[in-house]
Amino acid sequence: MIATLWTNARIVTADGSIDRAPEAGALEVLTQGGRIVAVGPGLARDGHRIVDCGGRLLTPAPVDCHSHIIFGGDRANEFEMRLVGVPYTQIAQAGGGIKASMRATRAMSVEALVAASLPRLDHLLAEGVCTIEVKSGYGLSVAAELTMLRAARALGHARQVRVCTTWLAAHALPPEYDARPEAYIAEVAIAGLEAAHAEGLVDAVDSFCEGIAFTPAQLAPLYDRARALGLPVKIHAEQLSHLGGTAFAARYGALSADHLEHATTGDAQAMAASGTVAVLLPGAFYALRETVLPPVAAFRAAGVPMALATDCNPGTSPLTSILLAMNMGATLFRLTVAECLLAITAHAARALGLQDEVGRIAPGLAADMVLWDAETPAQLVARIGFNPLHARIFQGEVVA
Repeated sequence: MIATLWTNARIVTADGSIDRAPEAGALEVLTQGGRIVAVGPGLARDGHRIVDCGGRLLTPAPVDCHSHIIFGGDRANEFEMRLVGVPYTQIAQAGGGIKASMRATRAMSVEALVAASLPRLDHLLAEGVCTIEVKSGYGLSVAAELTMLRAARALGHARQVRVCTTWLAAHALPPEYDARPEAYIAEVAIAGLEAAHAEGLVDAVDSFCEGIAFTPAQLAPLYDRARALGLPVKIHAEQLSHLGGTAFAARYGALSADHLEHATTGDAQAMAASGTVAVLLPGAFYALRETVLPPVAAFRAAGVPMALATDCNPGTSPLTSILLAMNMGATLFRLTVAECLLAITAHAARALGLQDEVGRIAPGLAADMVLWDAETPAQLVARIGFNPLHARIFQGEVVA
């Protein structure tokens, strides 16, 4: 199999900094068989296909490490309700929110969900995304949750993209289990997880730990079962209030804790000790017009890696732009440019347990890269509504 040498590029290195401008002695990348073989200056050219990158910026491909991209229906009406002051918690308690998406999603087949989701996925791929996490969580029954994950797997066959699936049955309590959260966890979240695992549909387990969802005590049996099955866990925590979900998940060595607006310094220290990534979701912060910022300074001080993701969902983050997620991370949360780029590459990969597979331009990793019509990472983060993508490179090949 012929090797490809990518030369004359401004390459972003592992720490988020940029290699010197293309010139003699600048870094080059050699790929073969879908992997990165070597990175260094003056690599051998004999027998290799040469790609002149034209002095463009070459970065690891973005990883969208938190998405709810598969769903049925539309919740634009809730956007209108929030505009006149109706809070999200009130909308959810009145049967909107996740339960509204549940009703629409339950009515759809695998094929219908794939067809509805592909345009959203294509928007992300058009901005260079090569890896995306896709959650269940809008079916809230064993059958409907399995349908969602089958659709997620199908997306990975329909497009050249790496899809990681997450079991999120513990997202909300459906009407048939009203006031019976423990029964729902046992009969749907755990029973369905076992079925999904047996079918090879699930890569990780997630939950929504919040006053309108589940408490740590209610979630413990689910996380115990995930551990027994050898599945990593994640958690939606501290988004609307502080319920202790972050520290709870850290005790299970969670890959990530996500949202985290109400997290504390103690939570940051617990995450640092467990190696848990902080996934910040500025799309939801923006859409819900939140005012409590996640404790970025505490995460920095504790050495907690911070990722950014779209949180693409129909109600609280209808966002299909990883570039805008970076801009929001900088503007709303005051992340630096280097932090933003690491947040959608190396740290996002770590949030999925894929740090040895994607997220960096380094030997041995998948050759997932993006060539941008830009000279600096700041040009990717600063602009709004502009896509400077020149080429998306998935497993060493340029793909549409």
